Amino acid sequence: MKPLATVFDALADPTRLAIVERLLAEGETTAGDIAEPFAVSKPAVSRHLKVLEEAGVIERRVDRQWRRYRVRSEAMGEIDAWLQRYRQFWDGSLDRLEAVLLRKQRKAGNA
Repeated sequence: MKPLATVFDALADPTRLAIVERLLAEGETTAGDIAEPFAVSKPAVSRHLKVLEEAGVIERRVDRQWRRYRVRSEAMGEIDAWLQRYRQFWDGSLDRLEAVLLRKQRKAGNA
């Protein structure tokens, strides 16, 4: 897998992010179907697909004359693992803050 910064860089573009969201929602689809809803040329969509593929976010499969694309589950797993570390940090921090606030509330209620 490419460095996570490369993945995030590829996903930072709104069109590329929309392509990935569409692939996640619909599953594997052709380049032509991917390009359909976008207000950019098919060559521009092809360039976006190439960036996503080079970043390891999507993969391409040749099916006769069609190129079919899908999201690589490994890429989503690595993003999720990275986010999980921060979820744990913030969950723990917020739990500690809640405990402090509850103690202060109880003290104020007893005073």
